[in-house]
Amino acid sequence: MELSSEPVVVTLEMSQITSKDDDGVGDYESLPPHVSVTTHMTAGAVAGILEHTVMYPVDSVKTRMQSLQPDPNAQYRSVYEALKRIIRTEGVFRPLRGLNITMMGAGPAHALYFACYERVKRSLSDVIQSGGNSHLANGVAGSVATVLHDAIMNPAEVIKQRMQMYNSPYRGLVDCVRTLTRTEGVGAFYRSYSTQLTMNIPFQAVHFITYELMQEQLNPHRHYHPGSHILSGAAAGAISAAITTPLDVCKTLLNTQENVALSSMNISGHLSGMANAFRTVYRLGGMPAFFKGVQARIIYQMPSTAIAWSVYEFFKYFLTKQQLESETGPRPM
Repeated sequence: MELSSEPVVVTLEMSQITSKDDDGVGDYESLPPHVSVTTHMTAGAVAGILEHTVMYPVDSVKTRMQSLQPDPNAQYRSVYEALKRIIRTEGVFRPLRGLNITMMGAGPAHALYFACYERVKRSLSDVIQSGGNSHLANGVAGSVATVLHDAIMNPAEVIKQRMQMYNSPYRGLVDCVRTLTRTEGVGAFYRSYSTQLTMNIPFQAVHFITYELMQEQLNPHRHYHPGSHILSGAAAGAISAAITTPLDVCKTLLNTQENVALSSMNISGHLSGMANAFRTVYRLGGMPAFFKGVQARIIYQMPSTAIAWSVYEFFKYFLTKQQLESETGPRPM
């Protein structure tokens, strides 16, 4: 009985929220004015951690599939075949290697990301569309938020991908950090930052614009509608991931400094710079090399972004409902 009554409760509560506006469009999309930056950041942190952890094994496969000259034992035909072989030959927990640093980075990175996105989107929308929804504002807000997000997440990405690679020489997180710092210097943690930004700014611009466009079609009144948030998030993640895969391949090469690939190109020392990464990828595999791991990347991003948006939109709905109840008192049974 309780399960079947929940959708009715949500509908009633949202109808109360939307009834405050003459045109029937509620104020759900904007968080209540009293909500602190800490609340924005908490919602973002929870969404970010879930986004990166739920599909993490597929992310491990994607890193390996993007290897330009993989070991014969690490050549995979599909995501499923890769996961099955990794678990069988390297242990059930091997696809989760590097998850700890990802969670440590994803929390604060997404906290800043969502808080910045909401603030910049609202400010720009007020200027461009007099408070209405602006695709330009959404794209710019997503791009600005990405700069902050990547500043925190880039070192975590480097460590994560080094630990995900086949025959990774690092015993664990601490060993990886110490070895990288000692042998390559602190700069190794930001060697791919410019490439990461070059990838993520268009990724997030396309991501947010696609999400908002989908919401206009599926959820024009911006009610809390989990199905529309999941579908919009999944579509936004898939399209953004496919478009930016070539940059992701270059980022993986810069992060992992794949020894076999660099040696075959007679590159001594460490590869740096986006232009050098592009040239190296092309020389080693031509145009097809830029789309290595695209299947795994899309499979990872679709549910990840769907989870992130559905969790974040739930927080927004929940906080708006809490504000309504504090103003009018709890709804009678």
